[in-house]
Amino acid sequence: MKICITAQGDSLDALVDPRFGRCKYFAISDTESLMAEFIENKDKDGMGGVGVGAGQLMADKGVEAVLTGNIGPNAHRTLQAGNIKVITGVSGKVIDAMNRFAKGELKSADGPNVDTHFGEKGEVPK
Repeated sequence: MKICITAQGDSLDALVDPRFGRCKYFAISDTESLMAEFIENKDKDGMGGVGVGAGQLMADKGVEAVLTGNIGPNAHRTLQAGNIKVITGVSGKVIDAMNRFAKGELKSADGPNVDTHFGEKGEVPK
């Protein structure tokens, strides 16, 4: 299964980025190999629509689940339209999130957990 974990850096030891559309990197991984391709999020500082654009990128990459800290309503709708599972509240290292997902320890989110434009001014929850 192909998954994406939002990441603050471009390694498996990087921390999960708590933002989806404004994360620094997308770690796209196959759950069987635990290898990851890191894609820099060049749209993270965009004026708007970054969550929708990130959701479209996930669909283009064939991602089946997104693991992140938080997700807004527009990004959540975009991912749902692409039949992509959304898992929020994820923290710690990317590799640990991948392992928890593979073990079935993470559950899908019913909806967004932050408002539109969350993270636009660089705010990150603690």
